[in-house]
Amino acid sequence: MRVFSYTQPRDNIVHYRPWYLNRAGEWQEHELAEGRQHGKGVVARLAGCEDRDEASQLIGAEIGVRRKQLPAAQPGEYYWSDLQGLKVVTLQGELLGLVDHLLETGANDVLVVKGERESLIPFVLGQVVDEVDLERGEIRVDWDKGF
Repeated sequence: MRVFSYTQPRDNIVHYRPWYLNRAGEWQEHELAEGRQHGKGVVARLAGCEDRDEASQLIGAEIGVRRKQLPAAQPGEYYWSDLQGLKVVTLQGELLGLVDHLLETGANDVLVVKGERESLIPFVLGQVVDEVDLERGEIRVDWDKGF
């Protein structure tokens, strides 16, 4: 089956075992039999999933791995899941809202911040993002509240 992976590089997803697949809100553990890069994407086969009909039952399923399977983030690097839900405040202390999710744009990642209004803030450390404080649950940004 074809797999869309958020790992960097994309084919790193095949190094994590087991996979947890979310179908209809229920996570189930699955063993990966094999996987590899194929063109710009990734193809994989799950143990016990031997034909197209079985694989078609997994269309749209999310793939997850346990946090302990991931390498520790290096200083100045963050997993998106660590940023979601953090407060975003300007350098002047104005609350912009909470990080709802992030977008990958190619040039840089973008924080989607929901507050009084929705803001799209480039996640560029040292330029727009002044500080990420996971302990305080806060991201400080050099950003105009009205923008």
